[in-house]
Amino acid sequence: MKMTLRERILAVYRGEQPDVVPYMLDLSHWFYHRHGRPWDLSVSYLEPERDLIAYHQEQGVGFYLPNLASFYSAVYPDNVRVTTEKRNTETGPEIIWRMQTPSGVIERVRVWQEQTYSWAISRWGFEDEAGLRVFQEAMSHRRYVPHWDRFRQWDERVGDCGIVYLPFGYSAIGYLLNQWMGIEATVFATVDFPEALREAVEAVNRNLLSLVDLICASPAQVVLMGDNLSSDVQPASFFNRWTRAYYEEAVARLHAAGKFLAVHIDGRLKGAIQMVRETGADCADAVTPAPMGDLTPAQCRAEAGNQFILSGGVSPDLWLPGVPLETFEAKVIEWLAQKQATSRFIANAGDQVPPGAEERRIALMRDLIERHGRY
Repeated sequence: MKMTLRERILAVYRGEQPDVVPYMLDLSHWFYHRHGRPWDLSVSYLEPERDLIAYHQEQGVGFYLPNLASFYSAVYPDNVRVTTEKRNTETGPEIIWRMQTPSGVIERVRVWQEQTYSWAISRWGFEDEAGLRVFQEAMSHRRYVPHWDRFRQWDERVGDCGIVYLPFGYSAIGYLLNQWMGIEATVFATVDFPEALREAVEAVNRNLLSLVDLICASPAQVVLMGDNLSSDVQPASFFNRWTRAYYEEAVARLHAAGKFLAVHIDGRLKGAIQMVRETGADCADAVTPAPMGDLTPAQCRAEAGNQFILSGGVSPDLWLPGVPLETFEAKVIEWLAQKQATSRFIANAGDQVPPGAEERRIALMRDLIERHGRY
């Protein structure tokens, strides 16, 4: 009997062999760009994105990533004021996130870039120990309120056409690297004020583990942690020092609750795949092999072993009209060749299908998988 897209994805997570390699894509940025939809980081979707989900269903593509959904809320203490402001400027729209505590104020800014259809960071939040203190005071005293009714609405809307991952967000060091300090300032902090950094990271991670406990009681089957890991930014030595213990604890709690965990890799793969696998996580998400990535599919599998799930396969540049279809097809088939050794992988885009991608490649990949991905 032919399996649904949802059944195929869950079979891989359960260590079972599906009838065909699962196929799923994050089409959100591409879909927003194609239809001129706003991509607004200052708001959250409280209801399912019906048009986006319907497009996945029409194309026979698995849905999995509710990018702007809000399945829980963070509530800050009375002495912490957190605001988000969107405003128009001479250079275009920008969004300002601000945190104010008894120790001071930090704020970060993103600006809209029409060409890439994304929000680029124009100003980091802080770079000194004083700013870190504000960050710690705000982020380590949050409590969380679940909105599982919203999750169920998304899950029901997606139905058999995939599985709704529950996005979890960053670890403490991930917040610093990706949102508040940036790579350079965070690395400098590990040398300039390591004790203060250690205190802040441990305090925020303890708080995040309370969110893990909340998610353990959620209806989600797969949780997505998203530190945007890249082995040139967080090599194993850095990851082991600042983040690994937190990941291992989160994995243990989620597994005890019967959840699966995928970890988002957004950069260099060499070393990162093994690093994630060793935490006990189930899956590396957004795996981007060559030509944009630094490993071939075979090298990705060698680092992963045959039991760790790899979700990805076709790098963003290959979706664009300037790349010959023959090249695109060859890379899809190269990713599918893993099935000779294991069924622990998912056919996906490396991160996401980019704005400007050629639409026919979505159906082409689906058809190639049905033809070459059958067990």
